[in-house]
Amino acid sequence: MRARSANCAILPREGITKQAGFVLRSIFQKLLLAALVALLAVAPARAADRLRLGLQKTGSGVWELTVVSAFGLDKEAGLELTVTELANTDAAKIAIQSSSVDIVVSDWLWVARQRADGAKLTFYPHSTAIGALMARDKAVKSVADLAGKKLGVAGGPLDKSWLLLRAYAQRQGVDLTKSAIIVYGAPPLIAEKAAEGELDAALEFWNFAADLEARGLSRVIDLRKVETALGAKGAPVVTGYVFDEGFAAKSPAPLLRFFAMIDKARHLIAASDAAWRVAMQRIPTKDPAVLALYRKSYVEGIPARSVAEEREDAAGLYATLAEIGGAALVGSAKTLPAGTFYEPAASAVR
Repeated sequence: MRARSANCAILPREGITKQAGFVLRSIFQKLLLAALVALLAVAPARAADRLRLGLQKTGSGVWELTVVSAFGLDKEAGLELTVTELANTDAAKIAIQSSSVDIVVSDWLWVARQRADGAKLTFYPHSTAIGALMARDKAVKSVADLAGKKLGVAGGPLDKSWLLLRAYAQRQGVDLTKSAIIVYGAPPLIAEKAAEGELDAALEFWNFAADLEARGLSRVIDLRKVETALGAKGAPVVTGYVFDEGFAAKSPAPLLRFFAMIDKARHLIAASDAAWRVAMQRIPTKDPAVLALYRKSYVEGIPARSVAEEREDAAGLYATLAEIGGAALVGSAKTLPAGTFYEPAASAVR
């Protein structure tokens, strides 16, 4: 992994044009966050607050930080960002657990498991975008068809997509850990092996699923449907910013300014073609059709619900997972541990 400063200059080349149809956060949540940022804002003369970020180098988080740097949003927020690019989701988990960084991107299911084991990690929503089960063999149409097949799983055994698919399969009487041959790996590696035919199917993150679809693989099961089948009421948040409660207590103002800064970057990517071209610098594919799908999926993944609504939906999903698979899926807690979701309105005023 390598560290770099987010203060490198990457300038947009053209003016801003609006793209209709992008998803906005709820008005109340945006106003509340803006009010908290205003209340906790530091004086202009004060030195920038430093935040250490650990981001997967193939994730959308680095797109946002590239836009942040290009448009000077970090300086505007009074933040000095040091970014460590990580190879995979497991590296992010190790980085936050070892306190090598202040913030990583991970999923709430992992945070809940850690809290059940005594850790003080907490989660703030980042994206609702979720992946899919992909296969080249047209005969693979359901989880039952994976019997005896080599299934590649992006991430590790505790990745949220894998846990959701396992629960979905168990409801149909299928234990994928026994019926299929499971191969774990970093998302780019799993995608490449699936494209080359070394894997019969691949459970991939949303952006790599788009790549595989463009390369001829079929979308067998969209994980959004899995979430709905397991009781989700809307489009639940999937990934979020993960940090320690102690860090949040010591640095509430910089944290809130960070969230507001990222929110600006997201909506620039959604509305500005210039910002999207900046983000594209961090996307390997140059296929216009795939890039258009990337942008569409990214924008659709911008959270539009309040943290309280996300927490409620997550609690329902967690209870279902616990009922279906018990500790093997969710760990020792039978209900979503308190504090899994970070709520600025409650935390910043303490």
